[in-house]
Amino acid sequence: MALDTLATTFIGQGGTRLNGRLILPPGDGPVPIMVEVHGSEGANALDFNPFQRFAPASGVGVFVYAKRGSGGSEGRYTQDFHVLAEDAAAAVLEARRLAGTRAGRVGLHGASQGGWIAPLAASQTPVDFVTVAFGLAYGALSEDSDQVILDLKAKGWGADVLEQARAITDVSSAFIASHGKTGFGDLEAVRARYGAEPWFADIKGEFTGFLLNTPNDQIIAMAPVLDLGTSWDYDPLPVLNSLDTPMLWIQAENDIGAPPDATRKRLIDLAAQGRPVTLLEYPDTDHGIVRFETAPDGARTSLGYASGYYQAVLDWARTGRLDGTYGDGRLLARAAP
Repeated sequence: MALDTLATTFIGQGGTRLNGRLILPPGDGPVPIMVEVHGSEGANALDFNPFQRFAPASGVGVFVYAKRGSGGSEGRYTQDFHVLAEDAAAAVLEARRLAGTRAGRVGLHGASQGGWIAPLAASQTPVDFVTVAFGLAYGALSEDSDQVILDLKAKGWGADVLEQARAITDVSSAFIASHGKTGFGDLEAVRARYGAEPWFADIKGEFTGFLLNTPNDQIIAMAPVLDLGTSWDYDPLPVLNSLDTPMLWIQAENDIGAPPDATRKRLIDLAAQGRPVTLLEYPDTDHGIVRFETAPDGARTSLGYASGYYQAVLDWARTGRLDGTYGDGRLLARAAP
């Protein structure tokens, strides 16, 4: 099948030149287009993004671009959500420009960290839809603390340990939120108080386990590499509350990378308040909407994507609706028509 592929360079936040690509299905008529918003990875999305390889063959165009600092794009790799959202908004404009009269419904599709960025970008430029896969409706600090709790629960530790762990993640979160400017003494106090506890070594999370098990002088030496400008203080709720763009959220019920419980509750509440939120959740899946099997030691082996997941993404791009069934995905909230 011959696809229309157009390479481009466009201007992102601050005048940064970003490399992109638009892939359209064959034909002359208008088609839906998904602008792909990458996660936290620093790799080149022009190489690894899977939707660019199959969505156009199913009638859905894809605009994919290399985030700043990757794939020949200018700039420094960053996890600043505000900068990345401006880049994504610029990508929407470029996708529309390249597609011309072939641009039908144009929207944003963000996965993982892209779940913070895609709605934020949609608040900056008009789009017809937003799709978020295995993202969070809470801030990045909550991601770490929820991961720590899941780690400890998986090891069988009880409520008393979990309460102490919350106190620890309060300290590590404050340190991270300051970008390492304050809190070294508090980290040392945590190590001294809890370091001999039998559960201390079971703390992992996004960053807490690393901070607790790395001497302060090493953290200082590694700071230029570790600090990626992540928007630790970003709360997505104001954007989600105000955004009128129809949003599809797809969650993995057993996600240990982006624990879903708090996000599930927030999204269901938003839908009940009349916000345009549809929530589809897949049981027995991990980050990426991936099936897995669990070894006796708790390690997970990926078995492949959940049936129906990709189809749900494509249908939302086409129509803004989910009709029928999508594997064993459960519809937990649906936006009012």
